[in-house]
Amino acid sequence: MKFTLSKDVFLKNLQQVQSVVSTHSTLPILFNVLIQAEKQELVLTATDLVVSLRCRMEAAVKKPGASTCPARRLLSIVRELPQAELDIDVTDDQVMAIQCESSNYKLIGLAADDFPALPKFDEARSVSLDQGAFKEMLKKTGYAASTDESRPILNGILILMRDQKLTLVATDGRRLALVEQDIDLPQDMQCSLVIPTKTVNELIKALGDEGTVKIKTTSNLAAFELDSVLITSKLVEGNFPNFRQVIPSQCEERIALDREQLLAAVRRAALLASEKNPSVKLLFAKNQLKIVVVTPDVGEATESLPIKYDGKPLSMVFNPTYLMDPLRTLTCDEVAVELADELSPAVIKCDIPFLYVLMPLRLN
Repeated sequence: MKFTLSKDVFLKNLQQVQSVVSTHSTLPILFNVLIQAEKQELVLTATDLVVSLRCRMEAAVKKPGASTCPARRLLSIVRELPQAELDIDVTDDQVMAIQCESSNYKLIGLAADDFPALPKFDEARSVSLDQGAFKEMLKKTGYAASTDESRPILNGILILMRDQKLTLVATDGRRLALVEQDIDLPQDMQCSLVIPTKTVNELIKALGDEGTVKIKTTSNLAAFELDSVLITSKLVEGNFPNFRQVIPSQCEERIALDREQLLAAVRRAALLASEKNPSVKLLFAKNQLKIVVVTPDVGEATESLPIKYDGKPLSMVFNPTYLMDPLRTLTCDEVAVELADELSPAVIKCDIPFLYVLMPLRLN
């Protein structure tokens, strides 16, 4: 195999695939990136057997072929090379020679035949979505997924396609983020699937603001095709909890708040929150919201915001990070906070089909 391409193009695509490369595995091949050269095109593929990512790019292919090479070491070398053309030659015994101006390197790889094959998908079970819209939906929900591996079904995002609607939901049991969008859905694409958090993160990095992404599914796999990138993923097994049950059906108070002002005030007050058990108290009174943090042996902070509120005084305590997460990803000027009482979940809504349910903390 022999090919030539610019350092910038090779580096950009190597960076994209290397984040999928396994960090802990008993299979040496999973630490490698598969490199295939054919028809003036170079294809890079990496996998950890759960998520796979394939990139295509143009290259001057002088001799077609395939091989694998240690991904992180190759990336480290290419990153440090001069801004110039790379000449890469791989011998039949899997030794990669890299030449760039006066720099010459050799890397020992493994045979391409040992690299796991990507799964095949039925073209009929697919739906196309706007890349930018899908990316925003993932960003508005992904932060609420659980990191607790004792409940694997919550370690990702639920993608629900039903009744001409696309619904994304993530929850960790203490909060829940949901966003919806109307779509043209083929009759045979009614489905419910949970994709792992790692897949979500790779999609957010790969999706652009324009163009379409084609989603294909099987009973235990999903594929996302966008431009020159293909991401395939195993699905999280199990039944996602009935998320509709935790969404409060009624509220006593609905308070409009400036999103950026609220975010800035909580962020400042949280600077004095306990690192071990962070909490921030929200005090709703007539036409005023006070955000209070009191941490023994550290200090205290109080922020006051003018609001339109004429209800009964309410005092609620939240994890400041959980409170700020949706405010960071939303773009609307104003959010509405719906409250029932001091022990019931708060609901944050805005001018799009989005809601965020947040359980208050109960402090002794």
